[in-house]
Amino acid sequence: MTDQHYPRALRLLAAADFKQVMDGAVYKASQQNFLLLATPSARPHSRIGFIVAKKKVRLAVDRNRIKRCMRENFRFLQADMPPMDIVFLARNDLAALTNPQLHAACRDSLKRLARKAAKTAS
Repeated sequence: MTDQHYPRALRLLAAADFKQVMDGAVYKASQQNFLLLATPSARPHSRIGFIVAKKKVRLAVDRNRIKRCMRENFRFLQADMPPMDIVFLARNDLAALTNPQLHAACRDSLKRLARKAAKTAS
């Protein structure tokens, strides 16, 4: 097993943090099956939070797989991203995606968010 962990510092935990991102989203990256909302952060690193409702993704196995995939891509691309708080919102039929499709969609969306943030920062 690898020694990779997902520290609390990289997660949105409080409801107030989620509300701040949801109400004041500056950057958006939309896919057919999910939506990423983001706001610039004063912290030195990016954070991510997940909203994967049971109504949208029925099975817990699928909800966990989706979050694991997104965390993995976020961890990989985080060094190239400007500091921001991100909320991942699941939409219908997200569970129907295969792992390679899900990884590709997550990676593309995170890269799009990073480009938008870099563009407005410069």
